Amino acid sequence: MNMNSRNVTYSTIGDYQLPNLTLPRQEKALGKFGRLRRTYLMQHRPVLYNSMLLSGTLYPHLLEVEQIAESRMQQTMQGLLKQNPAPNKEQHQMGWVQHMNSLKAQAEELVLNELIYS
Repeated sequence: MNMNSRNVTYSTIGDYQLPNLTLPRQEKALGKFGRLRRTYLMQHRPVLYNSMLLSGTLYPHLLEVEQIAESRMQQTMQGLLKQNPAPNKEQHQMGWVQHMNSLKAQAEELVLNELIYS
């Protein structure tokens, strides 16, 4: 199906005529947040998922959510690091790793609740 002009062609299979539907090619693979958003839409909002899929707006939406989520993660991590500075990495390596993992988990939880599951 040509999405711009809405011209639909049909193939005859047996006694039935079925539309020739194709989805646009995906240029870039989805990251973690795009895949999480797609899974959420499939499981919890199937009508919205199907309408976006059929209209061709699903993939651009998922890419936009991915980009926004990544930038929000970076901004949130920077803000959390300013509020809670990390210990010296050279002297306390495990403490630094623990602290950074904790901040990343906090930032990811905020992004998931604000962008992915809404």
